[in-house]
Amino acid sequence: MTQRTRITILVAATAVLAAVAVAYINLAAHRTSASGNTADPLTATADRATLAPGPRLLVVSNRHLATVSREDPGGPRTVAPLECVRVYAAAGTGVCIRPDSPWSYHLVVLDQELHEKRAVPVPGLPNRARVSASGRMVAWTTFVGGDSYSGGGFSTRTGILDTRTGALVTTLEKFAVTRGTRPYQAADVNFWGVTFTADDNRFYATMSTAGRRYLVEGDFAARTVRTLKENVECPSLSPDGTRIAFKQAIGADPTRGWRLSVLELASMRVTTPAETRSIDDQAAWLDNATLAYTVRNSSGDPDVWSAPADGSGAPRLLVPGAESPAALG
Repeated sequence: MTQRTRITILVAATAVLAAVAVAYINLAAHRTSASGNTADPLTATADRATLAPGPRLLVVSNRHLATVSREDPGGPRTVAPLECVRVYAAAGTGVCIRPDSPWSYHLVVLDQELHEKRAVPVPGLPNRARVSASGRMVAWTTFVGGDSYSGGGFSTRTGILDTRTGALVTTLEKFAVTRGTRPYQAADVNFWGVTFTADDNRFYATMSTAGRRYLVEGDFAARTVRTLKENVECPSLSPDGTRIAFKQAIGADPTRGWRLSVLELASMRVTTPAETRSIDDQAAWLDNATLAYTVRNSSGDPDVWSAPADGSGAPRLLVPGAESPAALG
């Protein structure tokens, strides 16, 4: 496969994903507006939503931040008035990517009672959001347009915020890159899907360039990243820090879809969970053994599913009519 072919495949896949994101966000907004509801009355409760650690899951439900019991994830959910298209939380700190208009968004940092601590304008269409296990570090990814190297009209922009110091990086494209053993520079470098390690400085993410996608390890303080392995997208580090869940392009070709996979960092051995559908999501770890992720049904509506990370068992529907899952405890 030539370099031009690889770039063409990557641009086409990115454009398709961005078009799907646009269609879904606009469709969800239309459904919410048309119904006049901020929550499904059959599933919402009158309780007050909180991000305090506990046996609950955080999700987006009908474009609103919601929580649901881990013991009964398909049961009643507590829905907040806060409108979000992506959410995540850890250690009492949450993020909500809030729509301000059909084409304008803010990443809002929340305390455990959903009070706004900081808001950062983010360009483009929201795609990913993460919080480090300590609640200190926040990351996000959006689709953006207008980059001259993106023939399909779309690329990604990924930022990181240190909520303790206020240090803000609006794009990882400013970081120094080492590919293999050598410094690397290219106009087409893109990043997405950050996941943080326990020290709140190192992180993993996906980097694309020249039609290839790499797992990279980053150092926030040093403003550097280095490549580790090819064909790894949307990494998610396990709570024990030993494995990364990710989506793996089938045949290294994103146009064929993605397989949910798990990488053991010590050996670089890859395991595939029992989920065989194409999963275009950054999976979340519910614990050290279980993954949660979004699957869209034939109507385009999202459901949260789960599967054992070790390849055993079978996928099961976890939270119907929801997306963007995160375990609160």
